[in-house]
Amino acid sequence: MGFKFTDILRTKQFHSFLYRFIRFYSSTLRIKVENEKEWMDYLYKGGRVLLCTWHQHFFSAIRHFQNYRDYKPSLMISKSNDGELIAGVAERSGWHTVRGSSSKGGKEALRKMVDRLRQHGLACHIVDGPRGPAGQVKAGVIQMAHAADAVIIPFYASADRAWYFNSWDNFFIPKPFARVNISFGAMIKFTPTKDPDTFESQRLYLERIMIPEMREKRRK
Repeated sequence: MGFKFTDILRTKQFHSFLYRFIRFYSSTLRIKVENEKEWMDYLYKGGRVLLCTWHQHFFSAIRHFQNYRDYKPSLMISKSNDGELIAGVAERSGWHTVRGSSSKGGKEALRKMVDRLRQHGLACHIVDGPRGPAGQVKAGVIQMAHAADAVIIPFYASADRAWYFNSWDNFFIPKPFARVNISFGAMIKFTPTKDPDTFESQRLYLERIMIPEMREKRRK
């Protein structure tokens, strides 16, 4: 069996290198955080919090989200090769990763996420990942919030200077020394329901709130 470059990408040594590189890179960013206190107070008093964002935003939040490691937070990540890299970095940042997505292992991953959210009180979910379509909130975030009796907190990232990828979601990475803003939205609490129409109205409500924060690739 021949050597494959992808074998390197799966090693703990490469994950450690990538984590250290991202930490160094992120240390150059000038990060401003807005509207964090309300949900942190709610979490401190015993409430359960499910943070959520668009796939294109998550890189910008990696550095700041290390501050939550004492809460033993959880994050669902796909079983893809890209997901393997992200999981390696997330674990070293103090986040417990649950592997699965809507296309593979989703039901079991969702159950584990709910269990950990009930136990530890904090989790995060990428609402349109890992394959999109961009700007469409998938059902999983609503299902998790219902099952764990958690509030949903959307958060968004922006940068004054960034590289945008030609990917399905225009994923962006702030350029070195960029000013990065991480903003948390208001707490959203949905009443659990078994009615499909009511469930869909909740999903669309969250989607309408989050859609305006999608970032578009800047044209020269």
